[in-house]
Amino acid sequence: MHNVEQLEDVMTRPGDELVEFVKTLSGDLMVLGAGGKIGPSLCMLARRAFKQAGVNKKVIAVGRSPLTELEAPGVQTIQCDLLDPQQVSRLPDVENIIFMAGRKFGSSGAEHLTWAINVLVPHNVAAMFTSSRIVCVSTGCVYPVMDLAGGGATEDTPPAPVGEYAMSCLGRERVFDYYASVTQQKVLHYRLNYALDLRYGVLVDIARKVFAGEPVDVTTGYFNAIWQGDACDRLIRSLAFAANPPAVLNITGPEVVSVRAAAIAFGKAFDKKPIFTGQENGKGYLSDATRANTLFGYPRTPIGKLIDWTAAWVKEGGRLLGKPTHFETQDGRY
Repeated sequence: MHNVEQLEDVMTRPGDELVEFVKTLSGDLMVLGAGGKIGPSLCMLARRAFKQAGVNKKVIAVGRSPLTELEAPGVQTIQCDLLDPQQVSRLPDVENIIFMAGRKFGSSGAEHLTWAINVLVPHNVAAMFTSSRIVCVSTGCVYPVMDLAGGGATEDTPPAPVGEYAMSCLGRERVFDYYASVTQQKVLHYRLNYALDLRYGVLVDIARKVFAGEPVDVTTGYFNAIWQGDACDRLIRSLAFAANPPAVLNITGPEVVSVRAAAIAFGKAFDKKPIFTGQENGKGYLSDATRANTLFGYPRTPIGKLIDWTAAWVKEGGRLLGKPTHFETQDGRY
């Protein structure tokens, strides 16, 4: 892949399982918060899957800013401030909703805005769409920081969020839980960490530092991750498992990836020796996605291929979003 167009084509190419699933899906699909890093790819993947399946369903992308780039491929777009209940009340009543609205970066120092977006917006949405199936995109950060030796958090691990960002994400889940308890709403909490694109993600963070000759902090020495194309595929297919009471799925790859090993691999690709700082403390945001991998199968894109793709992208000067994941963080400050 040598440009964004090729990247998007690969990332939004539907697999056979997704095409077969959307044939069984009743109703249209609305993506709330479609203007973020994942939203446009998700909408395009859904549009292509519907077309390939030969089904006449709408994909409706809702964002605070215009999403004109999605209109040409056949996605209906709506500009809406989800913090405004009146604007939310004017959205179409859709059977299937993927809720992606949220705030992470810049949370420290603006905690009030983080809480508003991560908790008030879910209230506005959940109060409106009481009969819908909703997949709520959440994060593995609602779990405690885990010891490597103990394995990753499972869906049965009690939440213990660290920091206000993670607390507000658990608040988002609890708002949907409340409305599910008093309505017919079916919900699935999609606890994702971390999605990998060639323009951002943990691998990009590591590769960029190795390429620039900057030190790589290995204190948080291990992570889980999944290709964004695979994450979007599972996001749509998770609609089948929305339930009342709400269900939970951890979404990530099956591997525990070593930061040091990834940096060494990038060093070989760049012909540069990585510089390391810190020492692995055996802790990190680690999730066990056995349940999801049993439902969906292993991700189609293995971590080794993602390392190769990322190395080539960074080496060739591919476009980056400039949004580090801060995967090194263990104190919850973003």
